[in-house]
Amino acid sequence: MLRFFFNNIDNLEKSKNSFSLNEIRLGNMSTNRIISSNKRIGLNERLGLISLIDEGMRLGSAGCPIIADLFNDLWDLVNATVSGSKINTLKPEESKNGFRVFEIKSETGENLGSLNMLYLKKPIPCYYLVYVEVAAPFRRKGLGNRILEFFRDILVKKSAVGILDNIIPEDDSSYSIYFKQGWEPVEAIIGDGIMDPGDNYMIYLPPRFQGKDLSGSVLKLVYHLKRKRSAIDMRDNQVMVQRTIAEFKGLHLALLTYFESEIRIKEPAPFMRFMFTRFVTKLIAFRRRIGDLIGYTGGDSLEQIVLAPEIAALPVQSYSPDELASKPSFVSGDRELYLCLPRTIKTHPARSIESLPNYNRPSFVNWLKERGIAAKDTLTIGDLMDLGFDPTRLKEITINHEDFIFERIQARQLPALEKKKEILERLTSEVRGIKAR
Repeated sequence: MLRFFFNNIDNLEKSKNSFSLNEIRLGNMSTNRIISSNKRIGLNERLGLISLIDEGMRLGSAGCPIIADLFNDLWDLVNATVSGSKINTLKPEESKNGFRVFEIKSETGENLGSLNMLYLKKPIPCYYLVYVEVAAPFRRKGLGNRILEFFRDILVKKSAVGILDNIIPEDDSSYSIYFKQGWEPVEAIIGDGIMDPGDNYMIYLPPRFQGKDLSGSVLKLVYHLKRKRSAIDMRDNQVMVQRTIAEFKGLHLALLTYFESEIRIKEPAPFMRFMFTRFVTKLIAFRRRIGDLIGYTGGDSLEQIVLAPEIAALPVQSYSPDELASKPSFVSGDRELYLCLPRTIKTHPARSIESLPNYNRPSFVNWLKERGIAAKDTLTIGDLMDLGFDPTRLKEITINHEDFIFERIQARQLPALEKKKEILERLTSEVRGIKAR
């Protein structure tokens, strides 16, 4: 496997049509989907489009019209949205799959975060905090503290104990968030030496329960939660899948909205193909992962998202069309091997690597045979949906009569890749001479 990391090799296409997001209007499209007119791209949708473009786009390439449109006063808008947000009140009749849910909503109705909890009557009145989530762009702005304070006030008002499993790593800056809110390890109630290694249950006692001997009741409560944990996780997974599907739907509509004029006149720019390709690769990656979730039955299916024929027929565009004027800089990897690469890959890495033949993994070869397609034929975005993975991520290349595979990765994956490399090198020295059977 051949992996290098190049810095500043890709840039977005400079669109010839610059326009304000507030001026976008939808026309007729040849789909069965009903799209309201005067549709505007909201804050969450803008943030979703930015995440599709490139991780580095937050820091540069602001000269591209779509970047200017999406980033226009973006972080001021994020801060204003956070300051104007509200937490909804507890409505048990609106529980989701057995969970009681708090949601942090902006003044315009956008979801910024949520808290899932489960009410248990026995052995003592209790709310089990299943999950707290704040959307990535709104983190570290106090929303997590606010929703936990709201949850604590509910516990006091309802005279109910709070319990949770603290899965935040100790080296994470948010590890102490529960301690600051008055939560304490469950061992403070039931004593040490009882819980299993790896358990990190924490408990909050409202005034009504302060000073009382609750060791027996809390021990029964923890045992009950651990016995029911699989069922609780199943319900939580189902809620997560439903929420993520809704996010994909919103992002899909945002793409259709932004590129409405190109779709209508049937002139797909390379950047439009790039954005829809990125959307579909993320969609199919999520589709693969949810199949392994405990309790997932497929009832909440991503098949709800159907690509318009105009989009499905677009050729795959796996890299951003234009490259920066500055030369790419080699960041990490085997430099000697890098020096053996063709000059075109060093000067235009994205474009050159993309032109290499796709790696013929068995599942891809079988798919091509079934459809009578040659490996050299151009794949469409609809093909990716049918395949269930992106075959263009792996490319074949021969260097000095040796066969290698190029793998396309994102910048954020580089630290983990370097760490994996260090672990493998250490293990290689430790198991030298040992063979697997």
